[in-house]
This record gives sequence, C-alpha cells and structure tokens, in this order.
Amino acid sequence: MKITDFTLHPDVFHLIEDLKNENIPAKHFSDVLDGDGNQYVELVMEGGGVLGVALIGYNYVLEQMGLRFFSLAGTSAGSINALLLAGMGDVSKPKAEKLVDVLANKNLMEFVDGDSDAQDFVEAIVKGAGIMKMIWKGAQVVDNIRDDIGLNPGNNFLEWMSGILENNGVESVADLEKKFGTVPAGLKIRDGIKSTIDGLEPRFTVIATDLTTETKVEFPRMASLYWQDSKGVNPAIFVRASMSVPFFFNPLIIENIPQGEQALQNWKTLVSFNGLPPKSCCFVDGGLMSNFPMDVFHKINVVPRMPTFGVRLGIDRDKANNITGPGNLFGAMFNSIRHLHDYDFILRNPDYKQLLEKIDIGNHNWLNFAMPDDDKIDLFVRGARAAAQFLRKFNWQNYKALRQKQVDAFS
Repeated sequence: MKITDFTLHPDVFHLIEDLKNENIPAKHFSDVLDGDGNQYVELVMEGGGVLGVALIGYNYVLEQMGLRFFSLAGTSAGSINALLLAGMGDVSKPKAEKLVDVLANKNLMEFVDGDSDAQDFVEAIVKGAGIMKMIWKGAQVVDNIRDDIGLNPGNNFLEWMSGILENNGVESVADLEKKFGTVPAGLKIRDGIKSTIDGLEPRFTVIATDLTTETKVEFPRMASLYWQDSKGVNPAIFVRASMSVPFFFNPLIIENIPQGEQALQNWKTLVSFNGLPPKSCCFVDGGLMSNFPMDVFHKINVVPRMPTFGVRLGIDRDKANNITGPGNLFGAMFNSIRHLHDYDFILRNPDYKQLLEKIDIGNHNWLNFAMPDDDKIDLFVRGARAAAQFLRKFNWQNYKALRQKQVDAFS
C-alpha cells in the first residue's frame, strides 16, 4: 500500500480540509510554541494490539493541525507508536506519515512467529472457531505454553522495531535522547502568558510489567535497575517488554540484573523494593498494570504550560459485564485488574476527562494479525475522525481555568 491510500482517503482528505476551513490550526491548544507556530502537547496512547493502527490516524490529524508531541508515553500498541514517533526525528518534525509507511506495509501476521500449531491456534481465535475446534487447536499448543510460557517468541517484532530505529540512527537510549530529547530551536511561551520554558525537557515513557518484583516499570527511567549500561540499551527492548501479552508472546526475560550496594539502593529508591536485586526478571505486557498511563506526566497543583492529551482504543465502561460462566468471569476479572490503576487516576483527577478521546474501533479484533489492507485503512480513518472530534471540542482556556481552580483550592 501507498501512504496516500491512508492520508488521501476521501474521508481523511475532506476531514482535513474541513478542519482547515474551520481555522482549527489557529485555535489555541497549548502555551508552548516554536518559531514556526507549531503548538506542543504531551501525548499518552493506550494499548490494544493491532488496533494501534488507529492511533496513527489520530496522530496524523493532530500533526496536520500544527500540533507536535513534546513528550510521549504508551503501553503495548501505544508504546510502539510512541517509540516510532520519538525515534524518527526531533520533536519539531511531523512523523505520522512515516509511521503509516512502516506499519501499513508490514505483514502483521509475521509477528505471530511461533510454530505452525501456534499460528493455527491464533487463526482459530480470530475467526471465532467453534468450541470443539478451539479445544483441538488448544491441545496442540499446550507444549508451547508449558515450555516457553507463550505461543510466540516475539523475535520478529524485536528485529523489525530494531531495524526501523537503526534506519533512523537510533541504536541505544543515548541515541534516542539525542534525537528526541533536545528542546526544539525557537521554543517559546505564547505572548501574554506569564511563564517561561525553563525546565521543559522532552520525555519518552514505555510501561512494562516486571512480574519478578511486581513492579510497574517506566522505561527508560528505570532501565538502570535491569542493565549495567542503561544508556547503551536498544530502546526496542522496552517495547518488546511492553507488548508481551501473557501467553500470546513469550515473556521477556532479562538476565544478569546489576547487583551490589548501588543496585540495592536503586531498587529501594526507584520502586521501593526492599529485597536483594533478583538475578533475572520476567516482563509481560505493561497493560497488566497500566494500559493507559495518563499519570506519567501529571503535575499536581500547577497550571500546565502544555496539556497532556490521551487517546484510547475502543469505548469501554459503557455497559455492565454479564457474568454467566467461567470464561467471561475470567475476562471481567482480568480487565478489572488491568484497568484499576488508570480508572482510579482519572476518577481522582476529573479534569483529565477534558483531555481524553476514545477511538471507536467498531468490530475490529485486537488479535487480528491477519488484518487485510481495507481494515488497516478503516482503523486509520476511525482514528482520524476521533482526532477531528477532539480538536473541535477541546478548549485550552477552559482547561487552564479548571486547573487554576484546583490550584487555588489547595493553596
């Protein structure tokens, strides 16, 4: 497929034209600007398997309206998009079209890199096979789960992500910080606003779950816990940890965890782990602890200079769970656990509802790695529509006024 199959899709093309005619690019979304008039925001993206294609459509529209992503965070699919956006150029450059190019023409089924039994089992799940076929196919992958604790090694994904980063001059955390972590030239505060850009530094965060120490891990901030040379680590490994859906992908095992007094102190300081540092650590999907990490950039008792936008995949909590058997009981339990932290944060910080948008993903299945091209385009379009809806309704002045009331209440 070509990039224009997405960006010039009639729905997207007319949507962009409508937003320009409504003068949306001139609307205030932030008080942080650069010399070209681009406005800077922080962006947090939810996990959701192959549905992450919709995130690209969302990001594309924001970029077309002159928004740039000063800081990026995500879990699982959100972490894939976050790292690609961060690794493909400095903060001031639009990158969504590059993401279209690398993801649209990737055969997502290649990520299902287990043996033929594992691939057949995944296909049966996606196609909604009957109970007898599921039992039969499930029996054939028991050894995969027993021996590897997962169906797919995840090596194809890691090689793919590493290759894209390498092509963009990123082979280590140090490279990523140099490329993405530099404040754009000409960055300034909007005229008439009593503030400065002092202390503003672009940040990148990926969420993963360390089961060994029961830790919600923020990479690269906590990388020194797991690697002696944390700046020399390829950041693709962070995303490989974040997208390790339990049992679908093998857990990511990090060996040779740093030891000694300094390591012991780091564990106590960074994550309040009081035991001896483990010899190795087992990582699974960050969504197990925080699938939508809106809290990573949060600052209390201040009026922010730029907003933290958040985008979610799917419409959730719009109806009660119907618990009728062990299958949906397990599903409800799993979802309750993985959403607990994020829901709790948003409930305690109701102002964030003004910053969030949900992409209606329709009937698309997050596990459909065999997704046809038309489905990829449809997800992109759905993301673009959600972005347009958000840009039209968001009011930066109202949001700042709400935050000012919160600051005054705690003064």
